[in-house]
Amino acid sequence: MEEALSATVRRTGASAGGVYLLSAAEPVLGLAAVCGMPVAAASPWWRVAVSAAGPLSEAVREDRLVWVGRQEDLARLYPNAAAGLPYQFALAFAPLHGARRWGALALVWSASHPPSLTRRERGHIQSSARRITQVLDESPVPWSIPDQPRAVPLRHPGPDAAQTGLAAADLVQRLPIGTLSLDLEGRITYLNAAAARLLGRRAERLLGTLPWQAVPWLDTPVHEDHYRTAVFSREPVAYTALRPPDVWLDFQLYPNASGISALIYPRHQQHPPDTSPPRPTAPLGTAPKGASTGRIHQLTHLAAALSQTVTVADVIHVVADQIVPAFGAQGMVISTNDAGRLKITGHRGYDPRSVARLDGLPLDTDVTPAGHVLQSGIPAFFADPGEMARAYPQAPALSGKQAWAMLPLVVSDRRVGCCVLSYDHPRRFSASDRAVLVSLGGLIAQAMDRARLYDAKHDLAHSLQQTLLPVTLPHIPQLSVAARYLPAAHGMDIGGDFYDLIRLSDTTAAAVIGDVQGHSINAAALMGQVRTAVHATAGTRPGDVLARTNRVLLDLETDLFVSCLYIHIDLAERRLHLASAGHPPPILRTSAPTPRTRVLEVEPGPLLGIDTGSDSHYPVTTAPVPPGSLLVLYTDGLVESPDTDITESIATLARHLTSSGNQSLDALADSLIHHALPQHSHTDDIALLLLHIQ
Repeated sequence: MEEALSATVRRTGASAGGVYLLSAAEPVLGLAAVCGMPVAAASPWWRVAVSAAGPLSEAVREDRLVWVGRQEDLARLYPNAAAGLPYQFALAFAPLHGARRWGALALVWSASHPPSLTRRERGHIQSSARRITQVLDESPVPWSIPDQPRAVPLRHPGPDAAQTGLAAADLVQRLPIGTLSLDLEGRITYLNAAAARLLGRRAERLLGTLPWQAVPWLDTPVHEDHYRTAVFSREPVAYTALRPPDVWLDFQLYPNASGISALIYPRHQQHPPDTSPPRPTAPLGTAPKGASTGRIHQLTHLAAALSQTVTVADVIHVVADQIVPAFGAQGMVISTNDAGRLKITGHRGYDPRSVARLDGLPLDTDVTPAGHVLQSGIPAFFADPGEMARAYPQAPALSGKQAWAMLPLVVSDRRVGCCVLSYDHPRRFSASDRAVLVSLGGLIAQAMDRARLYDAKHDLAHSLQQTLLPVTLPHIPQLSVAARYLPAAHGMDIGGDFYDLIRLSDTTAAAVIGDVQGHSINAAALMGQVRTAVHATAGTRPGDVLARTNRVLLDLETDLFVSCLYIHIDLAERRLHLASAGHPPPILRTSAPTPRTRVLEVEPGPLLGIDTGSDSHYPVTTAPVPPGSLLVLYTDGLVESPDTDITESIATLARHLTSSGNQSLDALADSLIHHALPQHSHTDDIALLLLHIQ
């Protein structure tokens, strides 16, 4: 795969590329190999959730090539991804789909690339993706996501470097300006005497080091950021730095696929006494000393991911799928305070038996420091099992981990919980590591606090709605029934979709389905009042049932509207009597005398809750229902899509019903739901009621 990746980068003209593999255990993509770019520079994106809102995840989910031609497009289409990638470049993501879904190929071009792909370039990308997929399919050893991506060298054909190296070295040494050569990781691979003199260090002390680590006055995040900007954009970067006490140096960076060439020379022009160039530390002066620009972008990227979480489960997934690998951890436990005890709300990388022993311990336990960290709000770091055992003797043996970062989750002096990141090997936490991790704890705390409030509100509304929906449907001779209710997609409140079946006699029944406008507790409560009003008048003419229900809603003075379909089923006469208050029409599938599926044309009346100035009129439609017929009632969440006319969506649903064969009602109900979900943005509730007339 590594050779295929390197060949792909050369063939497509990209400046860098990477292969992401799809985890078999979790819905997450992991960076397996990277070419033409430092592995460390890509660390914020080593793990990406398949559900994340970004071009990589979209390419895998939708099995299509995704192209982002400009950074402005990235910010417009994928703002979360753009938050951690403030550079000018072009991106392409191609799915790797062969014997199974392997993941995706990611390619990066410099800012000089046009904002659109040519047909030839698109063909190169897709054929390269197929080649890598073939390599993965034919590999005798199954591929999996490594703990750290493999750095793949990008080799271009050319003259033997050994033949020209000496002449080049002599040339550079004779130059009066400083020259440096950096590899893609940022390490100095060559420098002349002038560069060593200007940087104030001997050449042997600089070779193989990162400039911002080897030279104290370059040890600020902004210098590394200039380097990263050159690596990502592949465009020249120029800036000025102050060498204490008063020497200004101009730096010019010239990147390509193999590394960066840098020029350094003194700025001879004197600055006016009342003005001076800004110090390099000004843009990021609040960053902790030693914190790298990569870590700052990492925090920005993770903050954007956490800002999109809605539920506590979402927060747990972001922490486990992105934060844990981004900080090199192998385990994670998040605990909250539950009546004075530790309640574990999520974990990763731990034996379930160990988690069970930790769950429910009192906050003042001496088994783990998590309770003390949660209560005190003070973080704790343990570099090895010996350090942990001195304070908590039982903890090392319980988890089997070798190092721990215990982060309190505090919001406005309220202790939300404790996040534990653990490591399989001893680890020393520098001051920079601790500062970044504590900042990360604050981001997790904000997301967790917001998610807990959402979950509480959602659970209340969901409980109310489930209470108001029928627990069981009545048994009626000659009538079989199946029902489904599916809440709206993640991030939405509870809505007011409802269904009901009312037994009127041994040979008559009433079926009703409806949709209250909005997604709120008020919508769920109004749904219950509509069901009660329908029950009170069921058995009379369908038009009268809806008219009386409408008067009830008008008396309630609600500002919500309700669509509703009421059907009187006469099993003795084999006839349906239908009335609609602006609701989607039902679908009827008959088997005699010939198989046929059709959408019943029902003349609609006004929505319930609309004051028409006089008694509302709801026309009644009558239709025969032969033995063996199947009647399908549904709400618009099953068929509504922003990009498709609802009439066409209903016709598509009818065709699927025709081709579904002789399934049981329960299997057919599940089939209709599964058929609809991939084709529609699931932003509304779905209620479905199937009635089989025998």
